[in-house]
Amino acid sequence: MTRATLRPDLAILTMAGFLDARPRVGYFYSGKKTMTSVTESMMNLKVKDFQSLPVVVSENMTVYDAIVHMFLEDVGTLFVVDENTLLQGVLSRKDLLRTSIGSQDLNTIPVHIIMTRMPNIVYCKKTDSLIVAAKKLIERQVDSLPVVHETDKGFEIVGRLTKTNITKAFISLAETHDL
Repeated sequence: MTRATLRPDLAILTMAGFLDARPRVGYFYSGKKTMTSVTESMMNLKVKDFQSLPVVVSENMTVYDAIVHMFLEDVGTLFVVDENTLLQGVLSRKDLLRTSIGSQDLNTIPVHIIMTRMPNIVYCKKTDSLIVAAKKLIERQVDSLPVVHETDKGFEIVGRLTKTNITKAFISLAETHDL
């Protein structure tokens, strides 16, 4: 083949970032990853690699104490457990705000009265793909998911996955692939 035949193809590969061109050196591979390899890397990200510690409260805790606990822990979601530390419910900022509006005494209302219960709780497992978990966050419009381990008695909370965890995962992916 002649140079004239190859130049348009090399120009396209250079514009796409797969090749670099330098005078007196010529064309050389730039090291850019293809979108296929980036997509494969995204699908291989697992919840267990990016989850954080869960913030749990007892189902008998008062709404007032739950509000204080949420602010002290600086989280947007609390996971409610029973005496066997099994997941019973989820408390969001909205749940607590909705309850605090009005004239009720927040020191007398237990959180199990206002929490979201199963089967309305969306959760993920440590081995789930981060993409699947991210879809659950978006579809259900929640800030975080409990990461659970299923036992014969119920769900044991082993972590939490937040929008911030997902963002950190994608930043680490971008840094890995020099995107």
